[in-house]
Amino acid sequence: MKNKLSRDIINTLCYYDALNYPLTSFEIWKFLTKSIDRESESFGNNDEKEKLFVELIDVINGLDDDELKRTIESKQGFYFLRGREELVSHRIRKNKTSSLKIKKLRNVIKILKFVPFVRMILVTGKLSMKNATVKSDWDLLVVLEKGKIWTGRTLVTAVVHFLGKRRYGKKIKDRVCLNHFITTKSLEICDKNLFSANEYMCAISIFDSKKYYEEFQLRNHWISQVKTNFYVNEMKHIRFVFDTELSKKAREIFEKFFDFDWLENFLRKIEKQKIENNPKTKMKGSFIDATDKALIFLPSPQGPRIFEKYHKKLEKIRIN
Repeated sequence: MKNKLSRDIINTLCYYDALNYPLTSFEIWKFLTKSIDRESESFGNNDEKEKLFVELIDVINGLDDDELKRTIESKQGFYFLRGREELVSHRIRKNKTSSLKIKKLRNVIKILKFVPFVRMILVTGKLSMKNATVKSDWDLLVVLEKGKIWTGRTLVTAVVHFLGKRRYGKKIKDRVCLNHFITTKSLEICDKNLFSANEYMCAISIFDSKKYYEEFQLRNHWISQVKTNFYVNEMKHIRFVFDTELSKKAREIFEKFFDFDWLENFLRKIEKQKIENNPKTKMKGSFIDATDKALIFLPSPQGPRIFEKYHKKLEKIRIN
């Protein structure tokens, strides 16, 4: 396609097709994706090259391009690649399912906001995109106070387990997946690629003790390298759990009982040993990061698989 905007629209629809996710015209504008070479799945820090904001009206008009219409279709306000009409009914159903799941998750967040060293909680994964199925879990990114990542993780895990909501083994449905922790001083995501750009652009701030979400978005402005219209979103989700004087005071009191360097050092030593001895850590393609800045446990990350599907769809369109 000769027109750059048309190519970017196709790039966007191809990527979200790999996620089985049709888009509205507004979402195509919001998630507008630049072309990425197959060899360049990952990219660097805050590259400011080619930052050209695209207007929504331009995307709406672009969707009427005759050449583009040979590749895409629309139904009930959603756009998708030709032959993928079934995605529309699937998305409508998943949207309803996800809304119910976030409502249930909110009850857990109301308790987690009292846990020592918890500063922010983001909903990620399929749930944040409202693309969850009935059997889906609840993916969370938990931000903890600097210097307390090991203590904070242990406390969060213990509370979620006590509530009967921790994902493990075959217990998945409506369970919290605690696979990503960072600190208030390490808000920039280390794994920068197309999948994570979408993951954290779509993340929902469901609890924030001190405007950390705004800082999180600013720290991860590298997303704009691939998402043309990335912007800092200050709006709160309808299910946002507000911090209160009670929860602030409770955290302050509880933190006095756990604010010991020897405890942090002890938990670091024990947990690192467990992580190193876990067979999943050594699995081919796994992404495990266990430092004082980030704890990430992805034995089978989806990013590479989705990236491959995305490029196969692009290549098929080019051939046709």
